[in-house]
Amino acid sequence: MSSESGETDGIVIRVMNVSDFQDAKKAMGGNVNNDEPLDTACGRYVRKGSEQEDDEYHISMVEQGTSLVAIDEKNGGRIVGIVLAAAHTPSDLNRYSKGVKALTDFERIDIFIAKVENEANLYQRYGVSKLLCSHITNVDATMRGKGLGARLTVALIDVARSKGYPLLVANCTSFYSARQKQALGMECVYKIAYEDYKDENGQVVFNPPKPHTHVRVMAIKL
Repeated sequence: MSSESGETDGIVIRVMNVSDFQDAKKAMGGNVNNDEPLDTACGRYVRKGSEQEDDEYHISMVEQGTSLVAIDEKNGGRIVGIVLAAAHTPSDLNRYSKGVKALTDFERIDIFIAKVENEANLYQRYGVSKLLCSHITNVDATMRGKGLGARLTVALIDVARSKGYPLLVANCTSFYSARQKQALGMECVYKIAYEDYKDENGQVVFNPPKPHTHVRVMAIKL
């Protein structure tokens, strides 16, 4: 699929191929999750040192044909935005049962997101046995504020429908991402304040910069 809006501004959105992944990663500054609030809260790229494992995980999403890339055809085919999305089933809720003390930062993040997904209770809430989860949306800094993130989400909704998913979900760690998805008709079905998520010693685990105060699970029935 591609975005017809590319006819006016040169931006074409299409399904990402595995061959696109390394270029997409490079275009996002060497980290497909660049500027994500939880990474920022940890003060660095928290998965550095495990790039190969991380890349394999992200490529497995791309292989499903549910991830997207936005290309600026008026600027040499430069990649200016991405979405990484993948199928989820109830079995995915059983991962990460450790506590959050004395773990690496990326393990803490994964455990936190697993807690969010479990408490959102999406499968029972919507009566579905599968869904498409939008894991990462990232837009080049020069393109932010121009509606490209919203266009990527609209394109992802189309992909999800075409593949028969009954539900599209996004775990929004960013205030701006949640606001954008709400404007597109996605519903906030769960949220938790970062200040309320604490370790075994009662210390707040993540302190992202404002306005990123909550994780919100956004969903839309398809």
